[in-house]
Amino acid sequence: MKFFYSPNACSLGIHVLLEEIGKPFELMRVEFASGAQYKEPFISLNPKSKVPALLRADGTLVTEWPAIAWYLAKSNPEANLLPQSIEGEIRVLELLDYMIATVHMRGFTRIFRPGNFTPTKADEAAVQQTGRDTVQAGFKLLAEALGAKAYLLGDYSIADAALFFLEHWAVKRAKLSIPPVISGHFERMLARPAVQRALAAEGLA
Repeated sequence: MKFFYSPNACSLGIHVLLEEIGKPFELMRVEFASGAQYKEPFISLNPKSKVPALLRADGTLVTEWPAIAWYLAKSNPEANLLPQSIEGEIRVLELLDYMIATVHMRGFTRIFRPGNFTPTKADEAAVQQTGRDTVQAGFKLLAEALGAKAYLLGDYSIADAALFFLEHWAVKRAKLSIPPVISGHFERMLARPAVQRALAAEGLA
């Protein structure tokens, strides 16, 4: 498999899952700073111009964070990255959709790319504040979901890898405060060898 990523992008969470699984894969760095996601050869592979993207051995490509995470978990059941019950799977999907569609796309994207949401430079600070408010509200809800558990569903799952990249963005990029229980989850994730390997490989350790 070839895994297409960019350092500090949401692909970090998928990188963590690949390290958890432990099977061979090739890291393919996409340089967002130079706009490589909009150029050949990447754009022919993935016209969405996004990471993460996973090129499988049969030559087919899987895109979008939840789909890649779901594929990795289902195709590697021995890694125990998904609950065994239908109810558990529903809760994972519920968490993933909220974290990716709301906290990531509606929150952090406004913080990191305010120009995408307004044609007026003077409005960008307000856009970023809306993003921060969305992120903080999201972490409050996720803290309630986590509660006293070590991981979001009790046992470690793909949902925790998604929460990790959000935590990493909040602490390392956006310099936001996060609730204590979320901070505890972040520390537990940082202690996992798979996370340490992913961070080191991306130059983020």
